[in-house]
Amino acid sequence: MIKDRITGKKRAITRKAKEAVVTNSAGRTTLISPGTTVRGDITFTGHLDIEGEVNGSIQAEAGQDAILRIVEGGTVSGEVKVPHAMINGKVEGDIHATERLELAERAVVDGDVYYNLIEMAVGAKVNGGLRHTSNVADDLAAKRVAKAAETVSNPNPNPSPTIS
Repeated sequence: MIKDRITGKKRAITRKAKEAVVTNSAGRTTLISPGTTVRGDITFTGHLDIEGEVNGSIQAEAGQDAILRIVEGGTVSGEVKVPHAMINGKVEGDIHATERLELAERAVVDGDVYYNLIEMAVGAKVNGGLRHTSNVADDLAAKRVAKAAETVSNPNPNPSPTIS
């Protein structure tokens, strides 16, 4: 299923899913075609398809339902921060996918991957760590930090009474 969506092969179920996604993001697609090199950071909304090369970070505009697609032969050298990414090319840098990350069989990631949901095809390579993140996990971590800070600032909140 990942391979079909990223390589462009279409099946009926994939086409229906794509149509639903296009409707949600108002049909805006930006293409960086093969042979094109972009140097600098990119902030986008809608869809961003990379068939060429990007040297810089890629970030979806906050609060937007954005999708990044890096096809086979596409390359990104920089940090990626998006809600949804489908990768079948190469990324040299960390990936932060707040909703879903799909790594197809020719995907190569040289960096850490932070994901909420991940789908990896056989053959995908990640040269770095996989770190699950979610709102629930982030909330729990924040509570642990707050509790630890409270303990440090008030090491003995209920001292035992001393008898003289």
